[in-house]
Amino acid sequence: MMKDLSHQTRPVNLILLGPPGAGKGTQAKILQDRFGLVQLSTGDMLRGAVAAGTAAGKAAKDVMDSGGLVSDDIVLAILRDRMAEPDCAAGVIFDGFPRTIAQAEALDALLADTDAQLDAVIELEVDDSALVQRILNRAEQARAAGQPVRADDNAETLGQRLAAYHAQTAPLIDYYAARGTLTKIPGMGDMDEIADALATIVKPLTTA
Repeated sequence: MMKDLSHQTRPVNLILLGPPGAGKGTQAKILQDRFGLVQLSTGDMLRGAVAAGTAAGKAAKDVMDSGGLVSDDIVLAILRDRMAEPDCAAGVIFDGFPRTIAQAEALDALLADTDAQLDAVIELEVDDSALVQRILNRAEQARAAGQPVRADDNAETLGQRLAAYHAQTAPLIDYYAARGTLTKIPGMGDMDEIADALATIVKPLTTA
């Protein structure tokens, strides 16, 4: 369904923060449907750039084929290309990027260089123990329904991912709070209630 964006004078760019399993991807898709913003997932962008054969995509493919990690410079080049595409005219939701302070600073520079801005950073607040239980419940429900269980739906793997999040990504909360762009909302409630809370933050930005 096409969105009526005639009232919107400039792109609106958001970051969703929260640990793995917090529901960022789900909520980003809801925001995309409601406001016409495009969810930019790092993994999806990398695959898209490789498939399209862009210069940055070819560089990423060479690194991945050799078993290496794609550098921040390549990710940022892919991000710049993606944000320039017509479907991103209304704005984007950064999902999975930035993950570190260095990436956040690089994103600031990219936005400034392209005359764009970051309008809001929204943290989905969740409790680690409740998050682990949510994942275990999801795995149990899948088994009960005879469905495959995701390989990372176990306490050990989630614990490792949470530890990495708190060490690398959680410092972004202070980084953006210091800039006055951070808003926190509870992330453990009903999915629709969380979506509505996000909408109350995003809607005024799209009509500013």
